[in-house]
Amino acid sequence: MSFTSVAFLVFAALTLLVYYTVPKRGQWIVLLVASSLFYWAAGSWYLPFIMATILSTWLCALGIRHRDRLDAAYLAEHKADMTKEERKAFKANAKKKKRPYLLGGLIFNFAILGVLKYTGFVLGGVNDLLALFATDEVSLSVSVPTLILPLGISYYIFRSTAYLIDVYWGKTEAEGNIAKYALFVSFFPAVLQGPISRHKDLAPQFFTPHRAEWYNLSEGGLRVLWGFFKKVVIADTAMIAVKSIIEYPEEFTGMYVLLLIILYSAVIYGDFTGGIDITIGLSRMMGLKLAENFDHPFSSRSTQEYWNRWHMTMGSYFTDYVFNPLSISGPMKKLSKWSREKLGKTVGMRVPVYLATLITWFLTGLWHGAAWNFIVWGLLNGVVILVSREFSPLYAKFHQKFPTLKEKTFYGGFCAVRTFFLMGAIRILDCYRDVPLTFKAFGSMFYDFASWRDLADGKIWNMLGLELWQYIVIILAVTVVFFVSHRSKTKPVLTEVSEQPWLYGFVCALLILVILIFGSYGIGFDAGDFIYQTQF
Repeated sequence: MSFTSVAFLVFAALTLLVYYTVPKRGQWIVLLVASSLFYWAAGSWYLPFIMATILSTWLCALGIRHRDRLDAAYLAEHKADMTKEERKAFKANAKKKKRPYLLGGLIFNFAILGVLKYTGFVLGGVNDLLALFATDEVSLSVSVPTLILPLGISYYIFRSTAYLIDVYWGKTEAEGNIAKYALFVSFFPAVLQGPISRHKDLAPQFFTPHRAEWYNLSEGGLRVLWGFFKKVVIADTAMIAVKSIIEYPEEFTGMYVLLLIILYSAVIYGDFTGGIDITIGLSRMMGLKLAENFDHPFSSRSTQEYWNRWHMTMGSYFTDYVFNPLSISGPMKKLSKWSREKLGKTVGMRVPVYLATLITWFLTGLWHGAAWNFIVWGLLNGVVILVSREFSPLYAKFHQKFPTLKEKTFYGGFCAVRTFFLMGAIRILDCYRDVPLTFKAFGSMFYDFASWRDLADGKIWNMLGLELWQYIVIILAVTVVFFVSHRSKTKPVLTEVSEQPWLYGFVCALLILVILIFGSYGIGFDAGDFIYQTQF
């Protein structure tokens, strides 16, 4: 059931109606039933997998809680008789006793994710290696099974494993009621594409009574419409031209690759932020506040800043549960010591940081997709961040020489445009899905100047599947999004609009009209599924 379908709108409306009709103590049950029905409608064969994740992480968390309570009781009873060293040793031993619950839950769930999502990729690589030894008489290959990939599996496994780790670290309380925990994992607005909310932030909200209040319903409803606007007017329309370019990579080179960078940036932003707007908006209508996932990423002046603003809950997951633990792990400490002794302090202090960064970005790329283009995409992001970090002393000297430059609007604009095109250039790996082809296409921008004639004589308008008026609609829609995002840095425009009933009604009517006339519903195209929904 895609978010852009009429069926989903009817389902969400009915859920809201029942949610605010039942007694408040039963509201969370309505959400649990709705989430179960939503996921069942996506595919009945998906249910056993999400149920396995829910049950395994819930039981492991209870095991950790049980160990914590036993150890806390023992320590409270014998603390006075123990020395400081004995208490320290007891706590270390207690941590070891609950570690099997953590590792069991993590290994089980990431094994499910690994088998279902990456078996084809791994066996495909094995076949590529075997092909090197094949002959005309002997064919070497292994069969690649077709496995189902449950919708949202990457998101709900990340959400549940983050909960398990937080219970292990003592950052959140283990939930004793499996039904309540199941709602946290399967909450239907967020199960398909995030955000990856933390248990301590989201779960308590489910069990707090919520009244149907105007400011929640109005602002949430407006944000849902805003998400639809970005999805079907910008992303789905621009995607038509993107598909035309990548379908004929030998023909559309040079200037077309530059256009691809711009168009696909609009597609991925409109698609992903549009989906998140629908998720957060619908949740807001229920009185729930989900974590924000974007913070004006195209205003970023550097790659590091960009990733602090784009898909923020994913970034915080990899930072908190991969990079930080990896950086302070025993093997990394040993590597750090060895590097300083063998390579010198200057180089040695960088080795562990570089390795942890590249491993984190490798896993980030692999999480995005089981293909080499995603792995290269992740590693390129890591390399760019590390290179930028190495050049930071030069940047500092430059800004010491020109101290007022940072405050200049034109300089900030230059840095934002530079970051936009750098991230866009790396992002086209997602378009071509072929690493050598992507680098070839990127290189053509620097030698294929003949392609610019198509822009000069207007041929481009008829070659990419869109008409001139549709390009104008995309440009105007992007301009509106830019204006709203820029204004929202001080106070969200959607909040301002919701506070004025007459303006609210006008804007809602206008958005609906624009969506129906200029969106993918109204120009002969079907609204597509969300990119992050279909990949994860």
